[in-house]
Amino acid sequence: MLVPKRAKYRKQQKGTIRGKAHKGIKISFGEYGLLSEEKGLVTSRQIEAARRAITHYTQRGGRLWIRIFPHKPITKKPAETRMGGGKGDVFEFVAPVKEGRMLFEMGGVTKDVAFSALKLASYKLNVKTRIAVKSEYNI
Repeated sequence: MLVPKRAKYRKQQKGTIRGKAHKGIKISFGEYGLLSEEKGLVTSRQIEAARRAITHYTQRGGRLWIRIFPHKPITKKPAETRMGGGKGDVFEFVAPVKEGRMLFEMGGVTKDVAFSALKLASYKLNVKTRIAVKSEYNI
């Protein structure tokens, strides 16, 4: 699973995800990409599950780029704990994703293999996605 090596602060406030992405919106490395169509928090477990689905389907052929990183800590208090006592411990790390952000990119495989692999990966994520092709996708 993806986890940051170091952080300036151990815990963060929740915050809100607002607006559309203007960084990481183009296909930069591969020929096919998985593009988010809504905002949300993608956990490191979901990223790893999607990565494994893609590599398993392609039989480790081609190349895969993960364009998001889970750097935001999410805290959680233990079950059956009374109110108070401060903020809970870090439970997991998430990647805040805006609408229009490129999540994964693939290259070195045929179009039908890439579409099938990225479709499998999209089932593992909790944001709506669509598949983008570099030749058709221009901003």
